[in-house]
Amino acid sequence: MQSSDPNIEMARLQKEVSRKLELPLDKLVFNYSEEEGGTKLELVTINPKHDQSFLFHSLVAKDRLTALSEMFDYVSKNFRKEQSYTVQWSQHQGELHTSYFRARDMFEVLEKFYHGRHRDDYIIFSITLNPIA
Repeated sequence: MQSSDPNIEMARLQKEVSRKLELPLDKLVFNYSEEEGGTKLELVTINPKHDQSFLFHSLVAKDRLTALSEMFDYVSKNFRKEQSYTVQWSQHQGELHTSYFRARDMFEVLEKFYHGRHRDDYIIFSITLNPIA
């Protein structure tokens, strides 16, 4: 049931995204910025094991509510169709971590991994395309 109040509708959609991804709402960050031609939404996930954040998906739409609605559609219909990758990485001189990404290809995995990071601060040991289950 949609609300006529855009804030209530946005809160509902955020909860639905959280439910679809099976992640608590406090492990998701919805970053909005104004871009030429609309509003950019970057959905960032926070890994509870190693307390790092990674870009999940980004898109541009006409406004925040439309962007969030399109993100919900992406999570509901499309992201599981993308390939699954495993990345083994560490911060320099740090412990080895394993993270999982869904992306079209390895280049997109790297974009998502390095989003908001300095490349020189991390070492990627491997990126593996996971078998289709």
